[in-house]
Amino acid sequence: MREQLKQLLQERVELYTSDEHVRGEGKIYLKKEALKKHSTEIVRVNAAGKVHSERHEGDVQILGYQVQLQYLMKQEDVFYIEEEMEEREARFRDGYLIEERELEPNLDSIEVPQNWEVGLDRLSYRYDRMKAVQYAERWWNEFNPDYYKFTDDCTNFISQCLHAGGIPMWGASNKNQGWWIRGKNWSYTWTTAHSLYHLLKGGKGIRTKEVGTAQELNLGDILCIDFEGDGRFDHNLIVTAKDQNGMPLVNAHTMNSRHRYWTYEDSSRYTPNIVYKFFMILDGV
Repeated sequence: MREQLKQLLQERVELYTSDEHVRGEGKIYLKKEALKKHSTEIVRVNAAGKVHSERHEGDVQILGYQVQLQYLMKQEDVFYIEEEMEEREARFRDGYLIEERELEPNLDSIEVPQNWEVGLDRLSYRYDRMKAVQYAERWWNEFNPDYYKFTDDCTNFISQCLHAGGIPMWGASNKNQGWWIRGKNWSYTWTTAHSLYHLLKGGKGIRTKEVGTAQELNLGDILCIDFEGDGRFDHNLIVTAKDQNGMPLVNAHTMNSRHRYWTYEDSSRYTPNIVYKFFMILDGV
């Protein structure tokens, strides 16, 4: 069974760099089409898989496994590395592969109460954006054991990055107030994408400047994404690099990725109604 998975992974890897036509659906097609839009190509892909779980449903054996993909990208004459993690599942009957798929992560499903409060107007701090970026680079594909591990970890990860950059927590232990985490307790703003978006938009506690384009962002700044365009923000990203055109490359959790192009057009969650918000993180005064 593992040999079948190894062969399947090799075939997928080859499709990323092949000129062979890929159907107009699925992740590989979306990624290749998105890259064309900003004159980038995948030169080489390295992949490693690891089985981490096994279960049975009747006569079907199900293996859960994780794949780490590393893409060597070329944009004009410049090369850079993009990385991501995939959670996948393979089903076997009588030792033969019958189905294999990527498991879609669940983004924010928490309903945020309407009585949430910032709790203060200003904090005094210096934002060290390079420390925030270093943290994002260190932990993009792992969980820091100093923090509670969430299934939907995107906002928890971004909050950790901001805190590593020198922004202090405040408001504990009222979940409806401030921005904080202590053990197995936390504020909505620390862990929920839509709440963190409102905190950044308000510019209180964490001082921000909302800008109109992604290109204006610097390393350590934050993007918020509303995939459906329904007014509820689902995902948060931190800028960790720039491409040749000065456009952000981002790190994120839940869909664990490093130096991914900021538009997320290669995501299965992408829709034509997608809305982005761009926040420069400023020093507190």
